[in-house]
Amino acid sequence: MPAMGTILITGANAGLGKEAARLLAAVPGVRKIILGCRNQAKAMAAKAELEAATGAEIFEFVRIDTTDLDVVRAAVRELPERIDGLILNAGGAGGPEGHLLTQDGVTGAFAVNVLGHAALVEGLIAARKLRGTVIYVGSEAARGIPGGAPRPDLKTSSVDEFATIADGSVLPRFNTMTNYGLVKYMGTMWAGSMARRHPEIRFVVVSPGATAGTKAADDMTPLRGFFFGRVAMPMMRLFGWAHGVEEGAERYVTVLLDDAYATGRFYASVPPGTSGALVDQSPYFEDLTNHQFQDHAYQALQRFLRTEPAATGRGDHAAH
Repeated sequence: MPAMGTILITGANAGLGKEAARLLAAVPGVRKIILGCRNQAKAMAAKAELEAATGAEIFEFVRIDTTDLDVVRAAVRELPERIDGLILNAGGAGGPEGHLLTQDGVTGAFAVNVLGHAALVEGLIAARKLRGTVIYVGSEAARGIPGGAPRPDLKTSSVDEFATIADGSVLPRFNTMTNYGLVKYMGTMWAGSMARRHPEIRFVVVSPGATAGTKAADDMTPLRGFFFGRVAMPMMRLFGWAHGVEEGAERYVTVLLDDAYATGRFYASVPPGTSGALVDQSPYFEDLTNHQFQDHAYQALQRFLRTEPAATGRGDHAAH
């Protein structure tokens, strides 16, 4: 088992991130768990609940908003020590406004799932504050879910085409789940490229699977959210197509602590399922391990990782 002294989890005040923090508190050798959250009040409430549940006073807070590169980079500067395990959990389908552009020229969905995390990882590496294992939280949607999200089917997989995933122009008409699958696919490919660029760090993509008890319904219209939470998810759990938050978070913890899960690989449910055994997805979708495609995704993402202060007066962009 790799050394896991300090662990940072983004999106840790609720759902899968919070549950992962709870589970990791019981792991021998874990001495600090940093909750990376946008909202300090919610984070401190989660911290108090975690301390009460685990009896461990090892939780700390750092403000991280993956839709705001300036906030992410401030967090990198603020962190006083090296991170041994990093779980890039913050994300979501983006909801009805997920297609709106941030000040960095990417969709809100891409910002929260990919761009902010890339800035965090690359900033920590540059500051020599990262070692060990990085878990990028993926989704079965990145390899396609029958009836849920189509398999990503890029025409050329060029740098320019990957850039259209980031800025949302890949879709002539925005579709939440189709876009979510493309975004998670690009994040998965970026992680694969990073694994080869930084062999001293283990990069593994892990899907939590279809998980009840998260805020996934918040990204949907009220009617669809009600149907998903009250009808679809209970039915999926009944037939073994979904599981609870603890099972989803256990996937993170299992992979984080077990070097048998190889760097540069994407682990998720056996297709076409969204629950059950956790397996390497490359035998089912060969594009996932195409080094050229991975590097194109990485290069496209670099176009949006600005280093200068954010411009003002960008009225055509959503506020985040």
